[in-house]
Amino acid sequence: MNPTDKRRKYGENYALWLRNYQRVRGRALTRLAQENPDRYKELLEEERAKDETEGKSWLDLSGRTKRSMGSASTPDREGGVSESHPNGDDPEEGDLG
Repeated sequence: MNPTDKRRKYGENYALWLRNYQRVRGRALTRLAQENPDRYKELLEEERAKDETEGKSWLDLSGRTKRSMGSASTPDREGGVSESHPNGDDPEEGDLG
C-alpha cells in the first residue's frame, strides 16, 4: 500500500469514527435533556454565559446569532446597512419556492 492510499484509508476510518461518535453523542445529549430537562437547561445557560463572556456567539434555531436577533437593521449586499422589513416582505429578497 503506497502512502497516498494509507492516508486515504486513515481519513476514511477517522471520518467513520467521527460520524459514529457524533451520532452517539447526540443521542446521549437527547436522553440527558429528556430525563433531566431542568438540569440540562441550567448547564446550557452556564455554557452560554461563559461563551458570551469570551466573545463567542450562539446560534438560535433559525441560525441567527443571539446578538443579531434584536437588531432592527441587517447588512446589505454592498456592505452597508438597510432597514429590515418586520413582516418579511423584503422586495430585494428572492422567492425560495
